[in-house]
Amino acid sequence: MKLTKVIIVTTFICYESLVHAGTELSAFSPKQEQAIGEIAAGYLIKHPEILVQVSQSLQKKQAEHQREEYTSAAIKYRSLLLSNADTPSVGPDNARVAVVEFFDYQCIYCSRTAPVIESVMKSNPSVRYVFKEWPIFADRWEISRTAAVRGLQVWKQKGAPGYLQYHKGLYQTRHYEGALTAEDIVKASQSVGFDDKQAVSQEAALGMLQDTNTLAQAMGISGTPALVVMPVTNARQENTTVIPGAASAEDLQHAIDLASQP
Repeated sequence: MKLTKVIIVTTFICYESLVHAGTELSAFSPKQEQAIGEIAAGYLIKHPEILVQVSQSLQKKQAEHQREEYTSAAIKYRSLLLSNADTPSVGPDNARVAVVEFFDYQCIYCSRTAPVIESVMKSNPSVRYVFKEWPIFADRWEISRTAAVRGLQVWKQKGAPGYLQYHKGLYQTRHYEGALTAEDIVKASQSVGFDDKQAVSQEAALGMLQDTNTLAQAMGISGTPALVVMPVTNARQENTTVIPGAASAEDLQHAIDLASQP
């Protein structure tokens, strides 16, 4: 029974892999294929748990393939991820490792990730942290785009200290999923001494946001938060980590340690 199960599962996985790759099966005659199909179908009806195992195996393979694609994209677009002067960043210029976050102030999972990032920053002061303002919820909540535009304006005018204070100030309101207000943005801006009259134009800030959107799409990123942890130089598959979603402090620390290895 166990041997039959192994044969069935192996055959099914191989069949699915070949079909997924677009390969035509020619190893069996039509009658042989029909017989194999009938045997497999009968066995699977009696043992449906095999389908769960096959599904889990395929999902695992797909996840691994997606991670490889994300990592390859991060390496390909390393310069745009790490060296764009229009992107807010905090940390030493000579940092060996960088943590990049694509986020939206109205994303609930970004809000939950914010204190995690803050904790990791305190534990790893030698790392550079790059904040990619990406208001993907702006079509639903315009305040999302407004907050992102102001964030870039604060960055251009007040640099890293002012930006980080603004960034934390908005998340500390715990106003997400459309709950953020214009008053929240004004208050966070005023707390860093932001001068609206000397700010870069809204049009310029919107152009910066479009550049980030283009980069995210080129990398295949589809949601926020999305985190990239990589060496500033000599990034490779084995030392670069892309996390398409919320991450724990442990996850980020492991990625930082991995990127820190020579």
